[in-house]
Amino acid sequence: MSITVTLIVQGLAFLAVAWLVMRFGWPEIMAAIEARQKQIADGLAAADKGQKELGEATSRAETIVREARERAKLVEDQAARRANEALEAAKRTAQAEGARIVIAAREEVATETGRAREQLRKDFGTMVVSGASRLLEREVDAKAHTQLIDKLADEIARG
Repeated sequence: MSITVTLIVQGLAFLAVAWLVMRFGWPEIMAAIEARQKQIADGLAAADKGQKELGEATSRAETIVREARERAKLVEDQAARRANEALEAAKRTAQAEGARIVIAAREEVATETGRAREQLRKDFGTMVVSGASRLLEREVDAKAHTQLIDKLADEIARG
């Protein structure tokens, strides 16, 4: 066989195979390619959507964290203010209690001083009566001379 016939037979065989491939195989290949392109496009769209959602979620998370920090700061400020108020109230209460105790102590001292002076007057009056009776060598009646003894005790108390 000659080369020309071989080339023509091979050309016809090529055209027959090309026609068969174009008729039966090409639509299958194109469908597979288009399906793959659609899958890739869907995947890219999903990735873009995921990136967008991630950005939104990050933004929301930052907002939530910022709000939580602000609330924590408010709670901290309120706690500090309440602690200061409690401290001030305790100071005022302690000062009032201290003042009350000082006033009560002064009153008690004044009362005890008055009692002690009164007791000293009585004791001094008794001693004066006793001394006067020794000087006079007779009994001085304390009941009869109570007014005189009280007057004498007042004079001594005044200085």
